[in-house]
Amino acid sequence: MTTVISPGFKSLSIWFGLACLALLAVPAKSSSNGNCRCLSTEPCWPSSEAFATLEAKLSQPLLAPQQLAKPCYTSPASDECQAAQQQWENGWWRSNNPLSAGGTEHPNWATYVAPDGHIEACYLNTTLGHPCVQGSIPAVGVDARSVGDIQLAVNFAVAHNLRVVVKNTGHDYLGRSTARGAFLIWTHHLKDITYHDTFKPFGASNGTVYHDAITLGSGVQWQEAYDAVFAKGRNIVGGIAPGASVGAAGGWLQGGGHSILSPQHGLGVDNVLEMTVVTSDGKYHVVNAHQEPDLFWALRGGGGGTWGVVVSVTYQTHPSEAILTAFFMASPDTSTPGGAQAADASFRALFTELVRVTPAMTDAGWAGYAILEPNVTTAQLGLRFAYVAPASATGAQGVMQDFFAAARRLTSGALSVQIASVAAMPSFGDWETKYVRGTSGQVGESIEVGSRLLPRDLLVRDHAAVADAVLGLQPAFTGVYLVAGGAVSKVDPDSAAVNPAWRDALVHLFFAKGWAEGASFDVINAVRGQIKAGEAALHALTPGGGTYFNEASLYEPNFQRTFWGSHYDRLRAIKKQYDPVSLFVVPEGVGSEDWDADLNCRL
Repeated sequence: MTTVISPGFKSLSIWFGLACLALLAVPAKSSSNGNCRCLSTEPCWPSSEAFATLEAKLSQPLLAPQQLAKPCYTSPASDECQAAQQQWENGWWRSNNPLSAGGTEHPNWATYVAPDGHIEACYLNTTLGHPCVQGSIPAVGVDARSVGDIQLAVNFAVAHNLRVVVKNTGHDYLGRSTARGAFLIWTHHLKDITYHDTFKPFGASNGTVYHDAITLGSGVQWQEAYDAVFAKGRNIVGGIAPGASVGAAGGWLQGGGHSILSPQHGLGVDNVLEMTVVTSDGKYHVVNAHQEPDLFWALRGGGGGTWGVVVSVTYQTHPSEAILTAFFMASPDTSTPGGAQAADASFRALFTELVRVTPAMTDAGWAGYAILEPNVTTAQLGLRFAYVAPASATGAQGVMQDFFAAARRLTSGALSVQIASVAAMPSFGDWETKYVRGTSGQVGESIEVGSRLLPRDLLVRDHAAVADAVLGLQPAFTGVYLVAGGAVSKVDPDSAAVNPAWRDALVHLFFAKGWAEGASFDVINAVRGQIKAGEAALHALTPGGGTYFNEASLYEPNFQRTFWGSHYDRLRAIKKQYDPVSLFVVPEGVGSEDWDADLNCRL
């Protein structure tokens, strides 16, 4: 199945914006010495003539990305403004929006917060009295529809020493797909999908053949990928997010790619057969275990936006099978005689029990997502989870019903259990379609996150300490993601660049805190302080441990080891080989320690 996209017409409107950028150019760190990238606010920014020459060679007009809320400042009655007001929390609307070349899923990454507290933003609420400005939205970009478009963009960026960002959907917790004054390569429209009954990796021997593989363009999103795979009666290890709008062949994969199917079939990187990528020298590479294996290794877990512009990914798919699905929801009951104190004690006992039985649940085949979230009125935490297991998994029903029974015993104290059910479903595809599609998540909110991988031996050895540490993160949205163990733990830790800590982990622990639109620098700083405190507590719980690059904080004191462990030195060497000019640099990415805080100037 292939999607064919026809090139559009050239646009002249962008040249006015580019001319304005040149006129508004102000002195900054000079790029003339070669240590700094050229930004749109600097005199070194390419001329309108240079951009016109580039555009004439591209399949699409150049992009002039804008803030998603800008129409509400320039034309409040417009359809674009009404769409922004109605769709602000819709991940598909954000990722597909041509106005901003996909925008960002979280508006704080479209906002520039200067070290001195100055904030450049464009808020949806126009009554806040804040002007709508460009913030961290790139100044200009390429709507890449082909390998040739990408090569032209990369070569242009190198020739003019531009700061480059790469984006497919803008789902990112580290701000890797946007940057102030940058040049954007937008891969969102690389939507080709090809299913292979048999697949032979390039350069492999004739006897190396895989069955039922699928090649996805780097703009394909998980809903589109799932549709293609489910139509073949197959499964694929993919991301699970409300609305299924996360990219299937971009940062999710390059960071490792966890999934509710990972305990059955491994991480995303464990299921990749081949990738294609354009590197900073403009060359197009087909990489796999048989050809350029070092780059193939680095792309599988070494982090997005770091190695080049990925064009496509080929995944192994898996047979579909019947599943069990478990849902649970409970919260403290403060109406009991013991009041809030008794309710908190009962809830703590409940969560401690869930942590205690997590290894047994994994062994029985369960995987999924448990969420701790404060009540918007009382701020007391509630617990809910959605798990799945193969219907054939021995013991899955038993271990889940034992947990439900333990939870019900606590209702005699001060706990309310609203849902505790197990049901059979024909397939994972039915589950994903029913419970993931059409839902909304935290998109449209300004948040920052922290995380940690929790090893199996810790949960077995000291489940009470784990429970205390997690509950100590409140009041925060906290995810206790059962997406490791099983097949993930059986893969050679050195087979891919992804953090070796994944192979010992059972749980990916994730927490998020946010702030309201228009929040002051002091409020934002306070939230960041809470993130840092939570991170410190998790480091103390798991000394020498690691975390997941895609869902982590910007405040890791030793990000190299925390994200990649023993793999970092090899990654640095591969980075120097394939990106000697350091065109691709992202926050806390491989090689980013060579650059200043804004990643614009070499140290």
